[in-house]
Amino acid sequence: MKRLEGRIAIVTGSGGIGAATAQRLAAEGAQVIIGDIDTDSGKKGAAAIVAQGGKAVFHQLDLGSEESIKALMADVERDFGRLDILHNNAALTSDNQMTRDMAVTEMDADIWDNAFRINTRGTMLMIKHAIPLMLKNKRGSIINTSSGAALRGDLYAPAYASSKAAINCLTQYVATQYGKQGIRCNVISPGLVVTPNATGNNSQEQLDRIEKHKLTPYLGQPDDIAAAVAFLASDDARFMTAQIMVVDGGITDHMPYFAEVIDNFTASPGTRTV
Repeated sequence: MKRLEGRIAIVTGSGGIGAATAQRLAAEGAQVIIGDIDTDSGKKGAAAIVAQGGKAVFHQLDLGSEESIKALMADVERDFGRLDILHNNAALTSDNQMTRDMAVTEMDADIWDNAFRINTRGTMLMIKHAIPLMLKNKRGSIINTSSGAALRGDLYAPAYASSKAAINCLTQYVATQYGKQGIRCNVISPGLVVTPNATGNNSQEQLDRIEKHKLTPYLGQPDDIAAAVAFLASDDARFMTAQIMVVDGGITDHMPYFAEVIDNFTASPGTRTV
């Protein structure tokens, strides 16, 4: 079923979730524009979609530069005349950034500033320059990517988490301001998804702990997030806007003692005590 036949979609970020989302949107009929600062990765992602019979092109994109974002939107307007879907997926997750994003008292201010400059400001500018193209067709679906870290406190990555929490708020404002003009804006809050960035920024001990707290018997995959994006982009979600869709295997939906007793509960659910 090609729910997105003929629609024009931008996906930022060409690795992991971005790659899976671009492939899913193209498989459902969309013309996909992949925006990324990494030229090699972006071109490979677009080429892979074309090789599978889909429609995709790559465009150089630096979320830290408003001029770069404006150039992307100008090219989309010139080549396609409108924009139907925007998936703001790219974020700053480099090793240098994430390994220094620790306790607030030990954090350099540039780590905080960089997280907000790319993650929050970049998302805002993408929306700012995408909405005029969507209004040409009086319809559009914006899907932002947040994080489960933005919903609960943790011991690391406060700058990243705070920048993503700001995206949750921004999503609700955009949905409120432009909903009557046909623009829907939602946000997906993923849990840990098995990508090179996620596994590279977490020790095996951390990954084991996360897996233990999942309610599902497996960790998330990029395709799980791509499926949620495709749904929100489609008319199947036409009555959904301003929502935070949590796609995390249930990790934020139970009491913290869960992981310590689940094995006993599974073995004898009628006799568990807490």
